[in-house]
Amino acid sequence: QVQLVESGGGLVQTGGSLRLSCAASGRTFSTYGMAWFRQAPGKEREFVATISSGGEITLYEDSVKGRFTISRDNAKNTVYLQMNSLEPEDTAVYYCAAEASDLVYSDLYSDARGYDYWGRGTQVTVSS
Repeated sequence: QVQLVESGGGLVQTGGSLRLSCAASGRTFSTYGMAWFRQAPGKEREFVATISSGGEITLYEDSVKGRFTISRDNAKNTVYLQMNSLEPEDTAVYYCAAEASDLVYSDLYSDARGYDYWGRGTQVTVSS
């Protein structure tokens, strides 16, 4: 069992930055692939970024490439999402997710159904 708690959301102006954190419980954090998803009002949850269990591989949704960076610190059981050059279209609730199969090595990494554990989310609002 893994419990995930997100933090770091807030209100920021266009062009600003935020750093989201996701703290995980349990001793097996380093064996889980981790990801960030987001859900805007009236829209489906969408993939943002993922990182392999060892941190070697990262993948991003096209609209955030070059602006967002996912990273992890396995000693601290924490995964991060550094978000720069934020745009109003980035406004959403951001969710942290964990899966035990390192989906980053497959074609399934962006499918929310492949993730076993989810946090409750943190709100990110970008004002224009």
